[in-house]
Order: sequence, then C-alpha cells, then structure tokens
Amino acid sequence: MVGGIRIAVAALVRDGLVLLVHRHPSRQAYPDCWDLVGGHVEADELPEQAVRRECLEEIGVQVHDPVPIAMAVSDPNLDVHAFLVTRWDGEPVNAEPDEHDDLRWFRPGDLAELKLAHSGSLSSILNAVQVATN
Repeated sequence: MVGGIRIAVAALVRDGLVLLVHRHPSRQAYPDCWDLVGGHVEADELPEQAVRRECLEEIGVQVHDPVPIAMAVSDPNLDVHAFLVTRWDGEPVNAEPDEHDDLRWFRPGDLAELKLAHSGSLSSILNAVQVATN
C-alpha cells in the first residue's frame, strides 16, 4: 500500500525459534498481543535502516544483513516492510519496557496459540523460520 503508515519489523530467528515481543496492555495500537520487533519508518529512513534502528532501540541488538520477506497484514492503513534476521550482535533484552512487557523465543508450532498483533502474518512468520532453518 502506498501512503500508509510505514512500519519495519524483524523476524529474528535462532535455532529454529523466532523472537516476539509482547506489546504492553497500555499501548494505543495493538495492545496486549505478541508482535515482531519493529516500529515506524521515519521520513528520512529506508525500511532497512528503520529495522536496524528499531532492533537496537527495542531489544539492544545490532542486526546484520536483514533480508526482506513478504508479510501479510490485514490493516489497510499499514505499509509493512518485514525482514528476516539471522545474525546480530548482542543478546536481545527488553530495552523499551513502556512499549513491551515481555519478549520470548517461540517454536513455530506455538505461534498459532498466541494472540498476534496481525493474525494474518502467522504464515509469513512461519515461512521466515522455515527459510532461516534451511
């Protein structure tokens, strides 16, 4: 979608697990649900730059070589740019406790049980894990 709110998200995958953050219940948009790490793309940024910045701000890791992946999102107001990330420096921590109240590694089989910010993105996330582990 052109002209929507530009968002960049990262599917960090390690040992067949994907990292998700739990959006704080007080968040205005998509409260109390699991989501990929990421956020708004600033006006002067490319999506890849935004995903690098967001990963550093939100989970304290420096990502390397983010690979663009398709991501299905049902919200027509969002222009989502998703990336698969399999290499980074640092260990993910919750560096933005006002935005997230938890972060956790999930097995692909556990994702269907979660309340996701964008339920339509489940197959895209599963595909990213599949790509990363092959």
